[in-house]
Amino acid sequence: MNNDIRKHTISVLVENRPGVLARVAGLFARRGFNIDSLAVSATELPAISRMTVVTMGDDRHLEQIIKQLNKLIDVITVLDHTGDDLIEREITLVKIKATLKNRGEIMQLATVFHAEVASISPREETMILELTGDANKVDAFLETLAKFTIQEMVRTGSVALVRGAKQT
Repeated sequence: MNNDIRKHTISVLVENRPGVLARVAGLFARRGFNIDSLAVSATELPAISRMTVVTMGDDRHLEQIIKQLNKLIDVITVLDHTGDDLIEREITLVKIKATLKNRGEIMQLATVFHAEVASISPREETMILELTGDANKVDAFLETLAKFTIQEMVRTGSVALVRGAKQT
């Protein structure tokens, strides 16, 4: 067993029913496992939802999580994507103080990161930027914007699909 702490991305296919998210999140909490990122949505099959869970831990930690998830009644499949060739994305919205003086620089940074300007409110001197990318890109974007006044920020969890024919 590898005892190195690393990021694990897990797909959990579940019955699309009320309470399933709470049961899965509760399992993590009861076992003392932290969820770094959690995204849930319907799949191509309306009766099934996909939970994309990102957690940190060693292989033993991951093995325990998978065993516990598989015991839940509403869980259909648990897939570990550690080491898989994944396409992972997050969406981030950032509301930033955008004065007449710094608005141009903010827009240049947005262009560099391929972020979209979702809203400009000149009277309130705010701008909302939208960025889609992997976690590293989002982290770099937020680090670059840190020199400005970030008023609010929201970030989704990772969503992921495995490249090729392998199931996610």
